[in-house]
Amino acid sequence: MDEDHKLPATTKKADFDVGEWMEQRAKFIPLRLQLEERKYLRLLDAALNVTEYTDKTDDVNHVNKAKRTVIQIKELCAMLTGLVLACDYDRGQELFADRSFEENEDFFQTIFEIGRRHKIMNPEKMRTAYGKLMYLLSDAMIPDVQEMLGFNCVIPIKTVHSFLAERNGVKILHDDLVLLATHEIIPDGKTRPQIQTEIRRKEKAIETLSRKYQSRNLTADDIRHCLYSIGDNNSYLRANRDPCERILKYLEQYFDPEQPEEGYDLGIHAGAQGHRLSHDHATQYIYVKQTLQLWREILNDMFKLWTLADEDLLSTTNPYHLVQTGQGLHRVQACPLVSREMHRTLFRAQKKAGKWIGSSVIHLGDKNVPNSLMFIDKYNQVARILSPICITLDQLDQLAANEGLKRYLDKRFQGVAQCRKDILADFFRGAFDGSGADNFYDAGSCIDGRLTSAWNWCSQVESKLYFPVFLLTGFVGFDGGGWN
Repeated sequence: MDEDHKLPATTKKADFDVGEWMEQRAKFIPLRLQLEERKYLRLLDAALNVTEYTDKTDDVNHVNKAKRTVIQIKELCAMLTGLVLACDYDRGQELFADRSFEENEDFFQTIFEIGRRHKIMNPEKMRTAYGKLMYLLSDAMIPDVQEMLGFNCVIPIKTVHSFLAERNGVKILHDDLVLLATHEIIPDGKTRPQIQTEIRRKEKAIETLSRKYQSRNLTADDIRHCLYSIGDNNSYLRANRDPCERILKYLEQYFDPEQPEEGYDLGIHAGAQGHRLSHDHATQYIYVKQTLQLWREILNDMFKLWTLADEDLLSTTNPYHLVQTGQGLHRVQACPLVSREMHRTLFRAQKKAGKWIGSSVIHLGDKNVPNSLMFIDKYNQVARILSPICITLDQLDQLAANEGLKRYLDKRFQGVAQCRKDILADFFRGAFDGSGADNFYDAGSCIDGRLTSAWNWCSQVESKLYFPVFLLTGFVGFDGGGWN
C-alpha cells in the first residue's frame, strides 16, 4: 500500500474547545495577501518611500493643518494613480477619467488596507513606510479633513474570520483537523523521513478540509488560503514568542532561584555598574522570570494588540496632539483599546507569577510611549533582542566541535557551559536593572522600562568579554543591519 494512505487523516483530539479557541484567534489573524494584492502593495510601498508627508505635516509652525493634510493626502493619491497608470493602463485611465478621488474610494481603501494587513504579518517590512501610512490615515480620519477630502480612506483589516464569515465558512475552524493543517513543521532534531511524513500529514489534512467544506461561496483554494494564513501566524509566534520561552528555560536550567552559584549571583545594587535597581539574587531571579513571562504573553497576543492599536490610531473620536516629548516632536494620542487589553495581559501574568516584583505602570499615550504605533514598534523589538542571544547560546556546542575554537572557549571561559552561564548572568543582571533612561520614572521597573533596560544592555554588548563569541556564531546586530 502507498505510504501516504497509511497516514492518519485526523489528529489527536484536543483537551479543550478547539473551535472556540481557533475562532477567537482567527478574528485577529490577517488574511495572507493574494498575488494581485502584492502588485498593489509594491505600488503603495514605492509611493510612501518617496513622499515626505510627515516632514511637511508634523510641523508646529503650520497653522491651517486641515487644509495642508488634505493636500498631502491628495498628492499621495495622485502619486498612486500615476503608478497604477504605469502598471495597468486601463485601470489608470479609469482613475484619471474625472480626476475625482471620491469616485475611486474603494480602490484607495483597498490599497491602504493591503499595506496595513501586510505589515501586521511581516513586522520586519515597511519599517519607514508604515509609519507614514498610519499617520496619513490618522489625519484622514479627522472629521474636518474627511469632509474636505470627500472620501473615507479606512476600512477594517481583512482577517481569516471575516473572510470565512462572509462566505458562511466559519464552521471549518471548529474542525479538530484544523490544528494539524495549520501547525508549523519544525525540522530541528528530526530525520528527513520524519519531516517528510509530517509534511504529508499536513498536506493531507489541508486537502481533507478543503474538500469537506468547499461550497458555492467558498472554494477549495479559499480554504487553503485561510489555512495558510493561520499557519503564517504560527510561524510568527515561533519566531517572536518562542525566544522568550527559550531564555526562560536557560534561566531555570542554569540558575537556582534561591541559592546562587559562586560567581553567578544575579543580585544587583543601584549605583553600581549603571544599575538603577537593588535586588538580591532571589528577587532578581523572580523579576527576570516574570518579565520574560510577561513578554511572552504580550507576543502571544500581538496580532490582537496590533489590531486594537490600529483602531486606536485611526479613531475619529480620539485626536492626537503634537508634543515635544524630549525625544523630538511626537503625536501623543490616547490608546484606550490597547491599554485595556494590556492591563488584562498584565493581570494574567501577575496571576501566574503569584508574587510581582517592581512597578505595574503601563506607559501609553504619554511622552514615553506617545501612541499605539510606538507601542507596537517597542514590543516588536523583543524578538530582535532575544533571538540573537538564543542563536549564540544554541550554537556554542557547534563552535566547540572545532578544535581551535574549543581551546579558545576553554582558555577564556573554562568551557562551553561556563561561557553560556557568563553570557546569561550578564544579560539577566544588566538587561533587567532599570537603566537606559534619563530619570527613574522613564525606566526603572515599570512595564515599559523593562524593555528600555534590555535595549540599553544591547547597546553595550560590543564592550563585553564574550562579544567575540557572538561574532563567531554569526551575530550581525540586534537590529539585523550588520555589524561594523
